[in-house]
Amino acid sequence: MFHPAAQILTWLLLVITLQLLHPVPLLICGLLLLVAACAHSAAKKLHTLMRRTRWILFSLLLIYACATPGEPLYAPLGAFSPTLEGVQGGLLQLGRLLCALAALSLLLTRLDTQQLISGLYTLAWPLRFFGLSRERIAVRLALTLHYAEAALQDTANDWRASVERMMTPPAADAQREIEIPIQSITPRDGLLLAAGCVTLALAWL
Repeated sequence: MFHPAAQILTWLLLVITLQLLHPVPLLICGLLLLVAACAHSAAKKLHTLMRRTRWILFSLLLIYACATPGEPLYAPLGAFSPTLEGVQGGLLQLGRLLCALAALSLLLTRLDTQQLISGLYTLAWPLRFFGLSRERIAVRLALTLHYAEAALQDTANDWRASVERMMTPPAADAQREIEIPIQSITPRDGLLLAAGCVTLALAWL
């Protein structure tokens, strides 16, 4: 098992790499990520992420299609017609975002909430030089994830009651304990990050 911080950094490197890929390499990368998601039982997580971001995905494609200058797809609409260049650009950005979501589904499947907090806690180490407490940041993040997950799991039919519950401040729980597992960085984690940097360098070239 790689260190959670190394896995989070590798995901970030992958997201940056996706922004540099052209359509054919991006398609190959997307297929590989989809196969990996299915192989690691992350397909359900990917479906959930896509369902929750479906309007963002649609808006992204629509904005690119209608706001990018170029050859209109339907000439009678004139300036109100989506453009060919806009649709192509929108589909390319949509593919990059879907690949990032597939990689994120793998990350969230491999890491539970405690491991995710542990990774972010490790990555927040430089904040100590600015006088910030990473322990306090980790605790607040853990509480935020806890209450956000509870809100997302609320499937009540009465949407007004659901909104009221989400707007109600949670009761203070002074006895609540949050455990942050600490894991040592190993040479294997360095190799993972090195592989991510090499991949980014190759995509940049």
